[in-house]
Amino acid sequence: MSAQYLRPAVLFVAALALAPATVLSAQADPDRTVAGGGTLPTGWNARTDRNAPMANVKFAAMGTGFHVTLGPATIFWRDADTVSVGFHGVASFAQTKAPTHPEAYGLFLGGKNLGDSTQSYTYFLVRTKADTGQFSIWRRTGAGRPTAVVGWTTNAAVNGADAAGKATNELSFLVQGGTVKFMVNGKDVHTANATDVDSQGVVGYRINHNLEVHVGPLGVHRM
Repeated sequence: MSAQYLRPAVLFVAALALAPATVLSAQADPDRTVAGGGTLPTGWNARTDRNAPMANVKFAAMGTGFHVTLGPATIFWRDADTVSVGFHGVASFAQTKAPTHPEAYGLFLGGKNLGDSTQSYTYFLVRTKADTGQFSIWRRTGAGRPTAVVGWTTNAAVNGADAAGKATNELSFLVQGGTVKFMVNGKDVHTANATDVDSQGVVGYRINHNLEVHVGPLGVHRM
C-alpha cells in the first residue's frame, strides 16, 4: 500500500494517542474543595468566577485581616468601600502555601454592579515564582473574558516566593488628577489615565483559584 493511503490512518492514531493527554491537561487543576467555606464576616460580599459554589470559598477574620482559602477565584468587597473622588487604596498579601502553578492575588477598583451580569471593575494582581515576581492589570466587563491593560510583566518591586512558596507583597493604587498610579511595595509599576481603567466605584480584594492567602486590612483613604 502506498504512503499516501497510510498517512491519514497514522494521523488518526496519533490524534487518539494525544487526546487523553490533552483532556488530562485541561482538567489538571480544577477548583479544589474547601472545608468550612460558604460564610462571610458581617458586612462583606463575595462573587466567584463563573458562579462557582461559595461552599468552596473560606474568608475568615484572623487578627486584623482575613485568611482566604479558595477553590474558585473570588472577589470580596464591602459596600462601604465605594469611592467617587480621589483616593488611595492599599492592602498587604501573604501567600502562605505554594500553589500548583503561579496564581495571582491583589486588589480591584472601580467596581460596579458586582452582584449581577453587568459587573465591571479593574483589577491589579501579582504572582510569584522562586525569587521572581510579576504584576498585571485587567478590566472585566460583564460575563466576557477580561482584557489586559498591562499583561504579565516581571518587575523587581514584586517579591518572589521563597523555597516554601511563601511571599509577601503590598499592593496599592492612587487615583488623583485624572491618573491612576499602581504600586507594589511602595514602588510605582504603572500609571494609567483614569479613563482607561475603572477608577470610581467599589474597592476590594481579588484572589485567584486554589490559593491560600492572608490579607491585611483593606485601607481606602479618600482625599
